[in-house]
This record gives sequence, structure tokens and C-alpha cells, in this order.
Amino acid sequence: MINRVLAFLGLDEARDEASFSKADEKYVAAAALMVEAATLDGNFEAVERRAIADISQERFDLTEDEAETLIQRAEAAHDDTNNLLRFTRIIKERFDEAERIEVMEMLWEVVFADGRLDDYEANLMRRIGGLIYVADRDNGAARKRAMQRLGIDD
Repeated sequence: MINRVLAFLGLDEARDEASFSKADEKYVAAAALMVEAATLDGNFEAVERRAIADISQERFDLTEDEAETLIQRAEAAHDDTNNLLRFTRIIKERFDEAERIEVMEMLWEVVFADGRLDDYEANLMRRIGGLIYVADRDNGAARKRAMQRLGIDD
């Protein structure tokens, strides 16, 4: 899997971007949503970038360099489209229900990485949850798990 991700991320110059697998594309979509969550408040702080890198390493089984490359790729995709629907469609189509709930948990970790939740971030999380078909109950449970993992009191 790592070789496919590396190839998609441009580390395999011989591979045409149009030929990357759907499995690779879904990781970029998830990372792009994390970038959106991190930048929505107007600041992409180092702590948020570190959170995305850590989450990518843990959940996608990437090395630190691979995670940083994924973040760069996600930033480029995010800047290029800045359209949630593109990314949420990929997530909805290529992740099963449990994985979509896990994506929400990852997003909550990024949102809470700076220690605060603003109204725009809360709104984004509700929108994304609806767009990727995660029930409010499951979204709330994902939020609580993320807060618990980060040591944040409810």
C-alpha cells in the first residue's frame, strides 16, 4: 500500500497521476478534509499540522516523511479546489461506515488540536458529518473519543 501512496504522492515520477488507485485517493481526500478543518479558523498552526501528521502516520501507516508528503499533497488539492463536495464524495464512496466514523474522529482531533473549537469549526464538522453520511449520534461519539484521546474535558 505504501508504494501506491508514494506513487500517488509523486515520489514515483514514472507513474501518471491519472492512474493512481482509488485506495490512494481516499487518503488524500481525508487529509484534505483535515487541512480544511485546520485552516478554517484562519490559522494553520504548527500544532494542527503536527496533529495531521501524527494521525496520518498512525491511521494510514505512513512514515513521518510520507505523512508530510501527504499533507503537502492534501494542501495542494485543497487549495486547488477548496470544495468540500469533491473530498466528501470520495470519502462517502470509498470508506465503509466504520471508516467514515473514524474519519470524523480524525477531524475532531485536528479541530481540537489547538485547544479550542470555534463556531465555524463546529459548523464544518456538522456539514462534513452529513455529507459523508455519519449519523449525529456517531459524530458525537467520535467527538467524545477525540476529546478523551486529547485529554480535553467536555
